[in-house]
Amino acid sequence: MMVGALSMDLPQSRIRLSGSGVASEMDFRQVMQAVSDKTNLDGLFVQASQATGVPAALLKAVAKAESNFTPDAVSHCGAVGVMQLMPATARALGVSDPYNAGQNILGGAKYLRQMLDRYDGNTTLALAAYNAGPGSVDRYGGVPPYAETQNYVRKVMGYLGGDCSVPASVSASSPTGVMDRHVESASAALSEIVQELNGTPWLTGEDLVLFCESMKLSAADRLNEILSGEADSGERDSHGPRAL
Repeated sequence: MMVGALSMDLPQSRIRLSGSGVASEMDFRQVMQAVSDKTNLDGLFVQASQATGVPAALLKAVAKAESNFTPDAVSHCGAVGVMQLMPATARALGVSDPYNAGQNILGGAKYLRQMLDRYDGNTTLALAAYNAGPGSVDRYGGVPPYAETQNYVRKVMGYLGGDCSVPASVSASSPTGVMDRHVESASAALSEIVQELNGTPWLTGEDLVLFCESMKLSAADRLNEILSGEADSGERDSHGPRAL
């Protein structure tokens, strides 16, 4: 497919859905409340599909690519849960607990519905917007020339066309190990940075120590923001998902 000046070998797929059968805004809030106590993951995808009109198979493919169906997954940029919603986006979508699998899936489904409507049912563009933000898709007139986004679209489309097994059940409540996952992710990122900087001629051992201490403090502040639900992110125009 040609995307502006960018040529990509991505399959084109369109989903054309009528307005019938898609929940109204009031119905959506009611469904959001209803899914809070559900634990059957496959059933949650079906319910979110019925509420938004987005095919359950597409929702599962996105969830597989985003988090491998992990309710307490947290990305390096703070995206949370099964569908990897940014905290600000989750709130805008009516998700009060992004770690709740049912709410998170329903929120992600609603956002995908918005993107499919925006791009006339074009699944490829909707997925690109889910990953990089609609601003980037509009700016480039198609899938943005970001390696992450291009690989993401291919991955989801691959899952959509193949077997996408869903775990039998998950916990519907907020996880207790979220902080551990944050710390793990931050520590791994910090280690990579230190390895890259180590040996730089103008950087001394003392500089590295000070840098690490500064990064630890910044990471701690960021984690507190994310876990308190106060983190706010703008649209992740490059390499970033889930912002309205």
